[in-house]
Amino acid sequence: MDNADHPPVNIQQAVPFFMVKSMEASLKFYIEKLGFIVAMDWTPHGKIEWCWLKRDAIAIMLQEPRKKDHWIYTTEQPGKGISICFQCLDALALYHEFTTKGVEIKEPFVGNNLWVVAFDDIDGYRLDFESPTDVPEETKYSEWVKG
Repeated sequence: MDNADHPPVNIQQAVPFFMVKSMEASLKFYIEKLGFIVAMDWTPHGKIEWCWLKRDAIAIMLQEPRKKDHWIYTTEQPGKGISICFQCLDALALYHEFTTKGVEIKEPFVGNNLWVVAFDDIDGYRLDFESPTDVPEETKYSEWVKG
């Protein structure tokens, strides 16, 4: 088959980019609690100011602004109203992993034929980890485990 019929994929991935109040606190949360690793970073003055974090096939970018008059420092929860939905093979396994590391998570539930494991990061960005299920819509995890 001629490669001219199928040009290489140019756009490969969308990566959420979060402005954060404290890079140190955000890195601790994403690395220690959620299991991400630093794939790339920008450290111009001996401190990480921007980074690309990865876990499995997903990535996020974090940046802490240098200027303390940046809007992020005057907003109580800069991530409020912003949700990122990560599609997973087993969201409930992540629920157990994250809760054992101290992440406060709302009770998982079924929405749109997906288990939804949702919580906010330290800047208020909502993170949803979701996986397909045939469990009835609106079932809560506690109801399902009673079975």
